[in-house]
Amino acid sequence: MKLSILDQVPLLNHSSSKQAIQETLELAELADRLGYYRYWVAEHHDMPGLACPAPDMILSIIGSKTEKIRIGSGAVLLPHYRAFPVAERYNLLATMYPNRIDLGIGRAPGASAEAAIALSGNFLENVRDMPNLLDELLAFLNQSFLNNHMYSKVAPTPVPTTPSIPWLLGTSEKSAKLAAEKGMAYAFGHFMTDKDGPAILQSFKQQSSADTIVAVSVICAETNERAQELAQAALLWKMQQNNGEENAFVPTENEAKSHNYTNNQLDWIRKQKQKMIIGDPCDVRVELHNLAVTYQTNELMIITITPDYQSRKASYELIAEAVL
Repeated sequence: MKLSILDQVPLLNHSSSKQAIQETLELAELADRLGYYRYWVAEHHDMPGLACPAPDMILSIIGSKTEKIRIGSGAVLLPHYRAFPVAERYNLLATMYPNRIDLGIGRAPGASAEAAIALSGNFLENVRDMPNLLDELLAFLNQSFLNNHMYSKVAPTPVPTTPSIPWLLGTSEKSAKLAAEKGMAYAFGHFMTDKDGPAILQSFKQQSSADTIVAVSVICAETNERAQELAQAALLWKMQQNNGEENAFVPTENEAKSHNYTNNQLDWIRKQKQKMIIGDPCDVRVELHNLAVTYQTNELMIITITPDYQSRKASYELIAEAVL
């Protein structure tokens, strides 16, 4: 089983954005040494607590600091952009770091309604045009426009010897169907949805033989008790985000422990934990294996949010020692 990492570049323990980005660079180097297969960086805009609006800029640095690990976007939010500049940027990365670049594509706004409008005007109209945007992007990447097409003589230079590998990211049967129709590999966000993920991935596999990834939230510590303590802060932060609270930082452990939870909030947290893997290395190894079997995939992508960067690194280290 392959293990990979999805990094949202979170602000932990009242860090600055600069520190969050530096921690991402250090975590990518660690992941390369530990044997993780991919390292993807997410895109968000004006989102409290998340520091990366432009994955390609961070990937250009990560590539220079790593040797083997594949690096990519998780994801470029395509409705915000024209296809040509996206192809240019990831062709540039694929030229700099041959056979290591993934181009993950998503259609979520990754922003508030106001920020989405500031980015791309009528976002919903662009979402409806997503199939055509994907066709155009894939044609630029593969240099496959027909001779009579207006873009047939337009090249997103530099053109790499090996282009980036396109992935479609999603959480629904609609996104799985679109990935299959376009011949794209598919990454499913288990950590982001309550839908029947295994059924969605099974549907994709019936239509396509392309690769799959399942992204899951995992927190690992030396003991189950310690892992649960770390998870409490991440869950409080996610709850605050879902409620629209403008809290820019993942709470500290003390802040999470002292929070006055309502019964409804406690119920919400219990439901969220059902989608997560939280525990010591032995339990995490077993649960990761079971999840891979359930989804019938050979690659899991782990997202870990803890109250501080040290425990985040430690979690990835413990998982690597237990599984890789």
